[in-house]
Amino acid sequence: MDGDPRGWRPCSLGGAVFAVCMAGTTLPTPLYGLYQEKFDFSELTVTVVYAVYAFGVIGVLLLAGNASDAVGRRPVLLWGLGFAALSAVCFLVATGLGWLYAGRLLSGLSAGLFTGAATAYVMELAPPGGSSRATFVATAANMGGLGCGPLLAGVLAQYAAWPLHLPFLVHLALVAGSAVVLLRLPETVRERRPLNSVRPQRPGLPPQVRAVFVPAATASFVGFALFGVFTSVSPAFLAQSLDVHNHAVSGLVVALAFFASTAGQLAVGRVGVGRSLPLGCAGLFAGLALLAGALRWDLLFLVVLSALVGGAGQGLAFRGALSAVAEASPADRRAAVISTLFVVAYAGISVPVIGVGLLADPIGLEGAGLVFIACMAVLVTTAAVYLLRRPVRAALRP
Repeated sequence: MDGDPRGWRPCSLGGAVFAVCMAGTTLPTPLYGLYQEKFDFSELTVTVVYAVYAFGVIGVLLLAGNASDAVGRRPVLLWGLGFAALSAVCFLVATGLGWLYAGRLLSGLSAGLFTGAATAYVMELAPPGGSSRATFVATAANMGGLGCGPLLAGVLAQYAAWPLHLPFLVHLALVAGSAVVLLRLPETVRERRPLNSVRPQRPGLPPQVRAVFVPAATASFVGFALFGVFTSVSPAFLAQSLDVHNHAVSGLVVALAFFASTAGQLAVGRVGVGRSLPLGCAGLFAGLALLAGALRWDLLFLVVLSALVGGAGQGLAFRGALSAVAEASPADRRAAVISTLFVVAYAGISVPVIGVGLLADPIGLEGAGLVFIACMAVLVTTAAVYLLRRPVRAALRP
């Protein structure tokens, strides 16, 4: 059945729905410069608007990350699509900064609901014996969707009318189509419970996990921080320092980082978890070094190389971290430990990015970027040295 296209149709459609939702979370990336011109706010405000998304994701992961196990996958995913639609509406009608905050928060709620539920759903929709291929579908849908968001918005903003409206109208149409598809797909949770049975997931870290968790979480933090900087301030850097005002180019640079991450995650199966974490750290360090060179010498090709190398390193490090932490966790605490890893990773999207925004005014965007790079390089180097001295041994989970 693994080779029967009809058997894979539900899984593929579930992946498409997943991709549509995740694309909405990065859709505003190449448009922040236009919003700055329209509403006249600082680079710090751009980073805070971006970081609000992470707070929404973390809140949902902690409070309702396991909701789909109780009430079913489809109801949770429909709620996620509803939040995605409301987010698009906020950007469509935005007349001030408050609408952007609301849109990003709703986008975070949407991603928080989809992150765990859609991954599980895609894998459950696969035919028997297809877990490895289903993992590919889920990974490609998640990171590929994140990459398609800025690419779609950048192309539409550059080459079509209504740059601050058309991308969100297109996304609303895609969300509506996804809801129709989702209603036609089967529910995979057989024994459902009422919503009031869902309890918040408390982050947990059993003693036997800590030796693996600390370097894994550090690498995850740096990888997500690199993505945070790319998606929040790289369009401004391209415009201010490299005189690149083409929104499609800005969107493509960000998209390349996410596409490279997909390739890095898929490579873990061949590289192995034990080697993927230190290799991922090396890739992240190289990506940071290339970004430093791009900031220092104002070279576009170094920005592109940084996106590709750093993105691949993030993919290797994060999937390796997830597999290693899951393998080291006791079965009855695994969900709590993985939730803790995601909380640390999404903190990487918000905290360092806001730091860059705070430093951008007094020392400039390039100076702030170099401070960020130095801090992240120290963290990822420390994690790599630790991993080389105490290698992680874990089997890759399908």
